[in-house]
Amino acid sequence: MAVKASGLMGKFSCLKLPVSASKPLVVLSVALSPPARTVESPPVGYRKNVGICLVSPCRKIFTASKIHVPDTWQMPQGGADEGEDLRNAAFRELREETGVTSAEFIAEIPNWLTYDFPREVKDKLNRKWRTSYKGQAQKWFLFKFTGKEDEINLLGDGTAKPEFKVWSWMLPEQVIEHAVYFKRPVYEHVIKQFNPYFVDEEKKDSMNSSKD
Repeated sequence: MAVKASGLMGKFSCLKLPVSASKPLVVLSVALSPPARTVESPPVGYRKNVGICLVSPCRKIFTASKIHVPDTWQMPQGGADEGEDLRNAAFRELREETGVTSAEFIAEIPNWLTYDFPREVKDKLNRKWRTSYKGQAQKWFLFKFTGKEDEINLLGDGTAKPEFKVWSWMLPEQVIEHAVYFKRPVYEHVIKQFNPYFVDEEKKDSMNSSKD
């Protein structure tokens, strides 16, 4: 099952990543980066964006590597159109980037999370989009994957150019470990907020029993 991507003509493949032996596992209750900025509405100058945390029945998170940015792993995300329902935007982005339609909405982080683009990224993206954004303001959603893995197709649904070249199910700490540095504070906040949903029922029962 652990195979590399074979190129743009196929569906792309799942890559099974071990936890790095050179980096410690993340303790989810301790922030490793400056806290993410949370706001009630997107600030002026920030692109409105949705982020998708897709969790498997085994409580691992879908993460994928960008085609044109080597060694950059992230959860699916994308811009929301003006007036578009944000949950619908999240479903749309998930379908466009991964081909996944078998997903159940679980939770939503109530506030927006923002990150600033580094200068070189900001210049590149603003040239591409013909904008002058400082960064992105994201509304994050948690979905449970309810389909089979052969549904995952990094060519997407054919409505947009492919974003990713290879994907993997990762533990929450691995998602943070492999995130690009300027998104890491947001990822730490997202993982912390959604962390209760990553604990399986047996562990929950054991934790509840220990409190009795």
